[in-house]
Amino acid sequence: MTTFDDILEETGKFGLCQKRIFGLLCLVSMPFAGVYVGIVFQGFTPEHWCRDPGLNQLSENCGWGQLETRRHIVSLVNDSADAIHAQCERYEVDWNDTGLACEVMKAEFISISFSRAPVLGCKDGWEYDYEGRTSFVTEFDLVCGNSWMVDMFQSMLNVGFLAGSIVMGYLADRFGRKMCFLLSNLLNGVAGILVAISPNYIALLVFRVLYGFGVKGGWVTAYVLITELVGVEYRRMVGVLLQMFFSVGILILPLIAYLIPNWRWLQVAITVPYILFLLYYWFIPESPRWLLSQNNIRKAVHITGQIAKENGKTLSKNIETLTGDNTDITTASFLDLIRTPKMRKYTFILMFNWFTSAVVYQGLIMRLGIQGGNVYVDFLISGVVEFPAAFLILFTIERIGRRIPFATANIVSGVACFVVAFTPDSLLWFKMFVACIGRLGITMAFEMVVFVNTELYPTFVRNLGVSACSTLCDIGGIVAPFLLYRLAVIWLELPLIIFGVIAFVAGALVLMLPETKGVPLPETIDDIEFPNRKKESPGETQPMMNLLSTDVTAVVKPLDV
Repeated sequence: MTTFDDILEETGKFGLCQKRIFGLLCLVSMPFAGVYVGIVFQGFTPEHWCRDPGLNQLSENCGWGQLETRRHIVSLVNDSADAIHAQCERYEVDWNDTGLACEVMKAEFISISFSRAPVLGCKDGWEYDYEGRTSFVTEFDLVCGNSWMVDMFQSMLNVGFLAGSIVMGYLADRFGRKMCFLLSNLLNGVAGILVAISPNYIALLVFRVLYGFGVKGGWVTAYVLITELVGVEYRRMVGVLLQMFFSVGILILPLIAYLIPNWRWLQVAITVPYILFLLYYWFIPESPRWLLSQNNIRKAVHITGQIAKENGKTLSKNIETLTGDNTDITTASFLDLIRTPKMRKYTFILMFNWFTSAVVYQGLIMRLGIQGGNVYVDFLISGVVEFPAAFLILFTIERIGRRIPFATANIVSGVACFVVAFTPDSLLWFKMFVACIGRLGITMAFEMVVFVNTELYPTFVRNLGVSACSTLCDIGGIVAPFLLYRLAVIWLELPLIIFGVIAFVAGALVLMLPETKGVPLPETIDDIEFPNRKKESPGETQPMMNLLSTDVTAVVKPLDV
């Protein structure tokens, strides 16, 4: 009997056909960046202050603009650094009855005279310094007491991610990779447009969940499909490079956001690629591996023949005996991940690293929207540093191993967070440089946790292990916005301290994991608990062969996001 891996020797393990499909699927990672971190531009919070209807006539008489009126009239409050103009309260004064001239209004007498005047909340809404941009924050007044709703916008996306990775993974196994991929992109197109035309905040959240559901499921299915079409020695390479195209999307996003300053039209621009991906119906095949698992031998043989033809290869008569891999099916449960000491330790460490990667990566990107400065330039610069991550991984994992680069990436990211937090703003260039190093570190960690997770679990529980551990990534994505935005209100650098602590702990925990470079894949729990009992086979020299198609159905970000 001939397996699909045997036939790949004849069709070409990474020929012209696979390269074409790989190129098309790489494009799927690019708009994912806009979905995952587009909140930096779609949900930015500009300078704002209470609207006071009584000030309109005064501003007109004195010839003041919005900012000048605020500077002269709005009360001052203390923050962690200095006194600033209030954003969430105003004086309860009828300015048209004060009898004060404009010149007197500009004098320091104002702050003295009205310092004891009663204040009240922004019952008449807010004024915004739009700077030529609009966001859903300014449209729905999600500031002050409603600012937590911005956090909820991003968290709902990760709720959709969590549900999508589970449901779409099941649908892909049940109805096929290609069908699930097309269905996901259809949902992405519909949900993305609905987000753009949301009439209110509640509708925005509902459609955001649906959007995350489809986007995550479609990306994971694309990841699975390409790894099932190439030879085992190419799977890790295509997996890492596929994630790298998320970084390409990171670079393109600020350019698009600069050209499209309206958040609704920016949402449309992010969604259009998903509609175009429906054209892939004519350009990508169904996975022959999946067809074989469904005993659809005839169609699997037909598609395999097409791949060989495009690769310029000729198949032998072995294709006539093509069949699926013969594997013994063992029922796995979550208890298998925690029942024994080493499995329990691995599960805890991997879950914490999935959580850390999501929180720190997403937090560092979203922080660009609140730290001040030119958000477009800062976002672009920080995105550039993600590119070396993939190449550093490919260069080090087969030379140094997995554990040291994985731990170092986390620790470097954590140290960078501490340095940035305690560096004065006067050294802005240095803060930006160190922040970029931190982004590079956490990007590497996010990409490495995927295959390290895969290599540490026995075959029968490997897919369940990756799925269970990676759910912590989506939970981290739910927590990250609240952690960033709420703590930044207390002190802008406080979230960095938290990020630094958890990244440093994650790196230290990774050092407690075993090295998997050159080690045969575990088949049973005993291979984990008693590794010295397993006799290594001389032929088992390629640790890459573990990244089976079913082992990647829980990956989350573009990175894994």
